[in-house]
Amino acid sequence: MFDSSQEGLFAGIDKVALLLYVLLVAVGFVCITAASYDDTIESMFSSSHFYMKQLMWIGISWLAALVLLLIDEKYFHMWAYPLYLLGIASLVAVLLFGREVNGAKAWFEFGGVRIQPVEFVKIATSLTLARVMSAYSFSISRPSDVAKVAAVILLPLSIIILQNDTGSGVVLCSLLFVLYREGLSRALCMPIVLVVFLFIFSFILEPLPLFLILLAALTLYSAARSGAWAAHVRFLSFTLLVSLLLAVATPLSGYAALMIVCGVEAVALAAAAIQNKAYELLWLTVMFVGAMIFVPTTDYIFDHVLKPHQQDRVLSFVGMKSDPLGIDYNVNQSQIAIGSGGVAGKGFLQGTQIKYNFVPEKHTDFIFCTLGEEWGFVGTMAVLGLFIALIMRLMKMGERIKEPFGRIYCYCVASILLFHVLVNVGMTIGLMPVMGIPLPLMSYGGSSLVAFTILIIIAIRLDASTKHEGSML
Repeated sequence: MFDSSQEGLFAGIDKVALLLYVLLVAVGFVCITAASYDDTIESMFSSSHFYMKQLMWIGISWLAALVLLLIDEKYFHMWAYPLYLLGIASLVAVLLFGREVNGAKAWFEFGGVRIQPVEFVKIATSLTLARVMSAYSFSISRPSDVAKVAAVILLPLSIIILQNDTGSGVVLCSLLFVLYREGLSRALCMPIVLVVFLFIFSFILEPLPLFLILLAALTLYSAARSGAWAAHVRFLSFTLLVSLLLAVATPLSGYAALMIVCGVEAVALAAAAIQNKAYELLWLTVMFVGAMIFVPTTDYIFDHVLKPHQQDRVLSFVGMKSDPLGIDYNVNQSQIAIGSGGVAGKGFLQGTQIKYNFVPEKHTDFIFCTLGEEWGFVGTMAVLGLFIALIMRLMKMGERIKEPFGRIYCYCVASILLFHVLVNVGMTIGLMPVMGIPLPLMSYGGSSLVAFTILIIIAIRLDASTKHEGSML
């Protein structure tokens, strides 16, 4: 089980990636100390401080890292499926018997220790995805194989959504980047982007202007691909004219009239695309028809699928609801804290927004605002630089690993890290809706820290087993 072929524990280890990991954990510990330090407690080493608890989790994480560095890399491939099944079982168990925290039934509690299984499911899903896609017979262009990949991702995602922990579940959607890297057609990625676009903009625009935008986009793209600008402009003009006449001459609304006309034309367009083997145009037509069907259902999804607090977050994000003392309070206070830090920050333990508890969750989901207030623009850019360097390093490690299992796994880790950083930082500065996911390696929490440590160290271990040419930068 343990690899005895290595000359030393760190033989072949990417020391740059390891150093970046250690630096981010260290910065996170400093920020958690600043966010949770309470001078009313006599001893600074009291276990009641969050930073002392985090120090314990750092020790556990580093012990796990040492064990993983000693394990032969073949076991990661062997354990992928059993770990995945164990992860699914843990998600079902926490759904049935777990503790509810902040509306999400996603935690096991043992004494005073809480464990969130979804953090570890990310590891199992990444390993399983790597094993499925690294099989000799696997082809990303084969629909049956794409269905296998979709099942691996959607099964845990569905259970996580049932736990009312949608933010953590959406992280698994970041694995789409891995599929794209492995050759998944852009045509299959576009429907996902289209659904997100339609869902968000359906709250900003009425159905008719939104549908006109889609129609214009389809027309212009087809014209650009074929070069027949005049013909496509005539097609668009004819569609709008017939729709207008139908809306005036019948009791139909403008949107209904436009849908009827476009539906008839879509059938004719699809038939012509099949006859001429213009499959890209056929796929665009199918997506357009799908958009026609999806747009009217967004209200139902919003009203019956999303929880009230999720509805409030969506409306706040698109600017349709303002509640400075309610749903917007966290983000507003976070922006004030980050803005008050200026260029160089106020200094360690000098952040007033943090010190006087104006920012809720300042040591967990909103740890970035602690960094921004005390270390300013310089500190935040330095930390973002560390994250970017680590993500780029993981991608480089993936490219130099000769076998597909390690390459795919490294890209899984890079994708998950990238998504976490973008969403967490974005929500603290108001560019993303609040999803309640931690900043990797920096937010307080044992489950998150241990899970991200395992994710990264497995990638480093797989890279160390690869015999590559040239010196490591």
